[in-house]
Amino acid sequence: MKLNYDKPAKEWTEALPIGNGRLGAMVFGGIETERLQLNEDTLWAGRYQEWECPHAKEVLSEVRQLLKDEKYVEADIRCKELMGPYTESYLPLGDLFLHFEHGQLVNSYERILHLEDGIARTEYQIGDVVYTREIFASYPDQVIVIRLEASKPNMLNVHARLSSPLRYKTYSSKDHLSIRGIAPEEAAPHHFHANHPIVYGDFETTAAIRFEGQLHAELCDGKVEIDHDGIHIFNSTSVTLYWGAGTSFKGFDQIPDKSWNDVSSKVSNYFSPVKKQSFEKLKSRHLMDYQALFKKVDLHLGESTSPNGLSTAERIKEYGASDPGLIELLFQYGRYLMISSSRPGSQPANLQGIWNDKTRPPWSSNYTININTEMNYWLAETCNLSECHLPLFDFIENLAENGKKTAAIYGAEGWVAHHNTDIWCQTAPSGGYGHGDSVWAIWQMGGAWLSQHLWEHYLFHKDKNFLENIAYPIMKGAAKFCLDWLIEDDNQKLITAPSTSPEHKFMTKEGMSGVGIAATMDLQIIWELFTNCISAENELSIDSEFKYELMFALEKLYPQKIGKYGQLQEWFMDFDEEDVHHRHIAHMYGVYPGNQITEKQLPEIFEAAKCSLERRGDGGTGWSLAWKIGLWARFGDGNRAFQFISNLLQLVTDDSESYLNGGVYSNLFDAHPPFQIDGNFGFSASLVELLLQSHQGYLYFLPSLPDVWPNGYVKGIRARGGFEVNLKWKGHKLVEAEIISHQGSICNVCSGDPLSVKQVDGKTLPAHQVDNAVLSFQTEIGARYILTSI
Repeated sequence: MKLNYDKPAKEWTEALPIGNGRLGAMVFGGIETERLQLNEDTLWAGRYQEWECPHAKEVLSEVRQLLKDEKYVEADIRCKELMGPYTESYLPLGDLFLHFEHGQLVNSYERILHLEDGIARTEYQIGDVVYTREIFASYPDQVIVIRLEASKPNMLNVHARLSSPLRYKTYSSKDHLSIRGIAPEEAAPHHFHANHPIVYGDFETTAAIRFEGQLHAELCDGKVEIDHDGIHIFNSTSVTLYWGAGTSFKGFDQIPDKSWNDVSSKVSNYFSPVKKQSFEKLKSRHLMDYQALFKKVDLHLGESTSPNGLSTAERIKEYGASDPGLIELLFQYGRYLMISSSRPGSQPANLQGIWNDKTRPPWSSNYTININTEMNYWLAETCNLSECHLPLFDFIENLAENGKKTAAIYGAEGWVAHHNTDIWCQTAPSGGYGHGDSVWAIWQMGGAWLSQHLWEHYLFHKDKNFLENIAYPIMKGAAKFCLDWLIEDDNQKLITAPSTSPEHKFMTKEGMSGVGIAATMDLQIIWELFTNCISAENELSIDSEFKYELMFALEKLYPQKIGKYGQLQEWFMDFDEEDVHHRHIAHMYGVYPGNQITEKQLPEIFEAAKCSLERRGDGGTGWSLAWKIGLWARFGDGNRAFQFISNLLQLVTDDSESYLNGGVYSNLFDAHPPFQIDGNFGFSASLVELLLQSHQGYLYFLPSLPDVWPNGYVKGIRARGGFEVNLKWKGHKLVEAEIISHQGSICNVCSGDPLSVKQVDGKTLPAHQVDNAVLSFQTEIGARYILTSI
C-alpha cells in the first residue's frame, strides 16, 4: 500500500499529498531543494455578502409563464436575472522550500507515500551519506511534522524559507520563522472570467481573510540561526521542523477577525503542546490516530501482475486495470485522501480536497453541489469512514441557514441552495450577476440532494438523536422548499419550473436551451427527499401532519417517462440532447446514488435508465467515469463496470487533453482534467457497490463481481442497518460472509444459494426466507455472524 517513485516530482500532479483535514501539503521530494506546497482549509477569497436578487419572485413568475408558453430559449435568457455573484475561490497559502547544501548527484533515490501510516518519505544517497525525510500531517497535534536525518553526524546543512503567491510578509523571531498574508477581497473566481483582476485590500485594514504560518525547528545537534531570509541549520545530524498555520476566518456569516495578534495567538497555541513532545511521540500519536481509521478496511482482488520495482507512474502506464494490486491501491488511496482532507472540526473536502496551488484554481476549487461535493462523500459510510462525513453535516447546517433567505426571495418556506457554494455558504444562483449560463446556475435542488447524506448517515448508524436533532430538521426544511417550489401543470401534476438537467442542454424549435420544466433529476431527488422525510417521521413519530402532506404530493409528482429510443427521458418532453455523450448523467440519480429505480420496484424505468446509460457511451471525465462504475454496479454488470475502471486507470500527463479522456495523474489524483478529487472518492465508493449493496433493504453480496476478480476478499465495509461486512469469494462464488451487528437490527440477506447463519460461538440461528431470495434473522448488538452456503 504505497505510491513510489524513483525521481522527484517536477509537476504539482506528481507531488504527494499529506493532510490532517485542516492543513495540507504537496511534497515534491526534491534533492537539493525540497518544496512543500501548503494549504489551510479556511483560506478563501472574499467575505460574507448579500447576494440575493431582490426581484426574484417577479422574475420567477414571468419565467414560468414563458415556459408554459413553450418559449424555452427566452426563459433561459430571463433566468440570468436571478443570478447572484460567482462563488469565491479556495486559495493556496504558500510554499516551504528546504535548500540542502549537499549537491544533487545521488547514487540512489526513492520517494514514497505509505498509505498504511500516512507518511511521505524521501531517501537518497550522496557519497557515503544517506539522507532521509519523513513528513506527515498530524491530526491530534494539528501541525505538519518534517523529520530530516543524515546517516553520518553533522552532515545536515539546510536553509528553510517561506513564500506565498498571495500578498505576504515574512518575519523572524528567536525561535521561529513566520509568514503573514491576506486573501483577495475579490477574486472574480470563475474560470470563464479569469481575465478579471484579483483585488486586494490594504494589508492592515482589509476585510478579507488574514493568514499566518509558523515554522519551528528542533535540532539534536549543530547550530540554528533565524533571520529575515529564513531558518539556517548548520552541521546537524537530525532536525525536526514543525509547520502550523491558521486564518482569521470566524464563521460563514461573520466578518473575519481584523487583529493580527488574534491570528498569531491561534497559530502559536498549536505549538505549545507540540514542543513538549519528542518526534517519536508525535509520530506515535499520528499513527495511532490515522491507522485507527485507515486500517478499518482491507481489500484483496488478486495477485499483483506488475513486477516489483516499477514506479507507480510506470504501473499505471504499463498495466493499468489489468493489475489488481493497482486497483486496490487506487481504492485505498481514495480512503487516504478522505482521511487527509475531511476530519471532525475541519471544513468539508472541496473540489480539490484541501490541495491547491493556484490563486485561480479550476472551478474555484469550491463546493459544486450538483454532483461533485456529494460524490466526495459517497465513500464515507460504505468505506467505514463515517467520522469523515461530519464536516459535511456541519456545512449543510450552515448552508441551510443562508438558504432560508434565498428561499424567501422566491416566496417559499424552508431552504434552498443552487449548484455552487463556498466557505461563505452562498445559496443564491452563482452566475456572475447574469454572465453565467442558466444551464448550470439555475438549479434549485442542491439542498435537497445534500439532505440525502444526512438520511444515509442515519441508515448506517440508526442514531435517533442525530436524526431528530440534526438530520430531520434540515431534511424537513429542504422538503418544505420543494413543496412550495412545485406547481401544478394543466393535468394537475406537480412539476418544477424553471428546471435544468445539470449542465446539459436540449433542442427546441427555437434553438438550444438549458431551461425547461420537470427535469427528471428534479423529480428523482424530490421523490427521494419526500420518501426519506416520511421514513424519518415513521421513526420519530413527531410530525404526522407534514408526513401526510408529503405523501399527498408524492402521488401527484410528475411521472418519469420513456422516450423514443427506449431511454429514460432526461426532460419532461422527449427532447433531443445537446450531446448524447455528455459527461453529466443527471437522470441516472434515481439508480445511483439514489434508490428509487430498481429492477424490482420499477422494472420498465430500470431498463430505460440502462438504455440511457448505454447511449451516453464509454467516454467521460474522471468523476463521470467513477459515477458510471457505480451505475453499472447497480445494473448488475460488473464486466461493463470494469471497462470504466480500465478507462479511469490511464495515465494523464497533459491537462489540455479532451474532456472525454479522464484518467489519473502519476500521483493517482483524478484527472477531470484538470485535477478534481471527486473521481478518486467516487471510484472508491463505486468499487464497494460491485461487492456489496444494501440500498434495497437487504444486504446483497457480490452483486456485480467482474470476471477478472475470480478470487478475493474484502473486510470492514459497511452496510445500511448498522452492519459491518467481511466477504470472501473463490471461483466467483461466495465462500463466506461475516456480519458484525453494531445496532442489533434485523438483518436481511440476498443470496442465490441457501445459507446457514451461525454466531461466532457456533450456535445456528433461526432464520426464515422473506421471499425466494431474501433470508432474514435477528441480530444482537456487537455480535458476529458467519454465513456460508448450505
